[in-house]
Order: sequence, then C-alpha cells, then structure tokens
Amino acid sequence: MGKILEIENLSLAFGGVHALDEVSLAVEEGSITAVIGPNGAGKTSLFNSVSGFYKPQAGRIVFEGSDITRLKPPRRAALGLARTFQNIALFQGMTVLDNIKLGRHVHMKTGLLAAGFYLGPAQREEMALRAEIERDIIDFLEIDHIRNLPVAVLPYGLRKRVELARALAMRPKLLLLDEPVAGMNREETEDMARFVLDIQQERGATILLVEHDMDVVMDICDHVAVLNFGRVIAAGPPDAVRENPAVIEAYLGVEAAHTGEAASPRHGGPG
Repeated sequence: MGKILEIENLSLAFGGVHALDEVSLAVEEGSITAVIGPNGAGKTSLFNSVSGFYKPQAGRIVFEGSDITRLKPPRRAALGLARTFQNIALFQGMTVLDNIKLGRHVHMKTGLLAAGFYLGPAQREEMALRAEIERDIIDFLEIDHIRNLPVAVLPYGLRKRVELARALAMRPKLLLLDEPVAGMNREETEDMARFVLDIQQERGATILLVEHDMDVVMDICDHVAVLNFGRVIAAGPPDAVRENPAVIEAYLGVEAAHTGEAASPRHGGPG
C-alpha cells in the first residue's frame, strides 16, 4: 500500500514561537501511526494543521496524492478526513444518536429546501442514515443502550466513545484521534484500544493518533513519530523508537523506555 498522507516541511508559528518547524511525516495507508512527545512538542498543532483549523506558513499537506494545504475543514472532511478532539466536542443537550448523525452531514445529498420541510427525499435519506448508524456504528461501538440518552448524562468514557462514533459516521479514510484514551481508567482504555484496532482491521480506516499512554502506543501502533519543540526527532517501528537515545532523553526517560510508560512531560509551550 502507498502513503495516504504526506506532510512535507510543515512550519507553523505563533508570533515568535515555532509550534512546527519543518515537520515531515508520512502515513501508510491501512496503518496505525502515533505521534508522541512531551507537552508543547507540537502534536495538537500538527493535528490542527492536517484537519484545516490552522494555516501553516510553509510546507504542504498531501492527502491521497492531492495537495489539501489550503482547503477548508469541511472540504477535507468530505474527502474522507475525520478527527476527534482532546477536549470532547459534543452537543451536550442532544442525544447520542443525534450527535452521531451530525457526522454524516458532509455526505448528505438532500437540498436545503427539502431538508427544511422534511420532504420525501430528506425523510428517506434521514431514515437510511439512522438505520446505517444503528447497524454499523452503534452496534460496532457497543453503545446501543445509551443511543437515546442526552450526552450530558453520560460518564466521560462513554462520551469519548460517542465522539468516536460521530467521526466514524463521516466514513473516514483517515481518522485522526487526539488522545483517545486520555482520562480513562484501565478498563475503558483497553476497550478503546480494542475499538481502534477493529476500526483499522475491520473497517479499513487508516489511523493517525496522538497519545501519551505508551502501553497503548506500543501495543497497537505500526509506526511512531516523535516530536520535540516542533521538530521530528525520531520515527520508525515502536520498539526502535522506544530505544532511541534522543527519545529517551526528550520524553520517555531511561526507566520508562523499558517499562513502556511515558515519563512526566518535561517541556511546556504551544501544543
């Protein structure tokens, strides 16, 4: 398989602070790739650039062979790029099902007039969408028992799962997961890691994730890239990256490199 995403010499600065400094990274189609590094290394800035929320000053972002560097976020979503957020971005007063359905709007074909009056085509498309979501996403993520509940009443771990469901409703070719297991207990973390693997293996999506839980990174990822102060300092298979002296110095620490747990982040700055 080829490269589904290529990031070429990407640079992003806020005032005099360089969040990304000539970052280059490739993601192989069908893989799970992790971006790791201390706080302030540039991980979230990279995600925001790939998804279109930030505009880099230099470099290119190539998705499936096409330059998407200047495309707006909705256009990128329509091409098959979806993401979740470090801080859950759901509509608290809406039900689980309605939150998930919002993810499909980039692919809806009904015109504005028909949708506004809920005419025949809009009603049929809505019913088909609901059936597909209930069959292929809600069952897949094991959240049928909460589908009609408002998001506001759900515990944190289930909210993270609902946000993942909404991203899957976008039919992603490339799924960006920003700290998918952050704040979860061990059981919730194991469930989320299993779902991520199943999304790759059963649904054929390519996954790019930011994560601090090194157990998860080492267990499920095919490739790892390490950022520090906005630059890539190492990239390769998980085992090789864990033993890289520059990574140990900047992020893992000697003991953590052998236990699989990340040391306390050492640097601050832009994400």
